[in-house]
Amino acid sequence: MKVRYVGESFGVDGLTNGKVYECLGVEGPFLRIIDDSGEDYLYSAKKPAPMDPDAGQGGKWEIVEDDEKGTLKKAIYG
Repeated sequence: MKVRYVGESFGVDGLTNGKVYECLGVEGPFLRIIDDSGEDYLYSAKKPAPMDPDAGQGGKWEIVEDDEKGTLKKAIYG
């Protein structure tokens, strides 16, 4: 599964506007994303943003490639 992050870039090892990321799975209200650090971390499925609110507003996900069950569509759009 793949998603594109659209929004304010944050952190050296966080998320970059317009970049496509590999999503390893959905865990509750979170997506497990391999971010710019090369490691996998949990990000909100609905409003990905930095942990520190002073670091930026965050953004949203666009689905690039979902699985046959529509897992990302369900997680992101409800």
